[in-house]
Amino acid sequence: MKKVLLLSFLALGSFASFAQSKSKKVKDQATTLSPATSTVTVAPATAAQEAAPNGTTIEFTKTTFEFGNIPQGTPVDAEFVFKNTGKEPLVLQKVSAACGCTTPYYTQKPVAPGETGVIKATYNAAAPGSFNKPVTVIYNGGQVQLNLTGVVEKAPESSMPENKSTILKK
Repeated sequence: MKKVLLLSFLALGSFASFAQSKSKKVKDQATTLSPATSTVTVAPATAAQEAAPNGTTIEFTKTTFEFGNIPQGTPVDAEFVFKNTGKEPLVLQKVSAACGCTTPYYTQKPVAPGETGVIKATYNAAAPGSFNKPVTVIYNGGQVQLNLTGVVEKAPESSMPENKSTILKK
């Protein structure tokens, strides 16, 4: 009985030690996040981003890839071509998707001024219905959001052919 009581107090104490303190305010978190969200600017497909302090800018031929209707269970690929319109080499630091159904691949080497690079994204169409998946690109001059959109059509109920056997069943 003493052991059960002791273990109960230890469990309660450990849960209490992981509790969040009330000294932090939500406003403090919002102010620390505000600068990051204010720099998220999606440029029109033909316009360049604002010049960054280090002189790197990026221009995409398109920022949204429309797949249209695709069958369920079929991975599809999108390709975003970009150009370094700045005066400094452009380095893609991180390209990430919002969920695990989208996998991005990107140019690892620095892109010289005037040169082009490619970001590819593979979307695994598992769930039926419309989708809009963002892909965030962080580079040495800021960040840009790309989008994958389309509609996944539900797969047929059964892919097995109908059994037209002539064997008599007993």
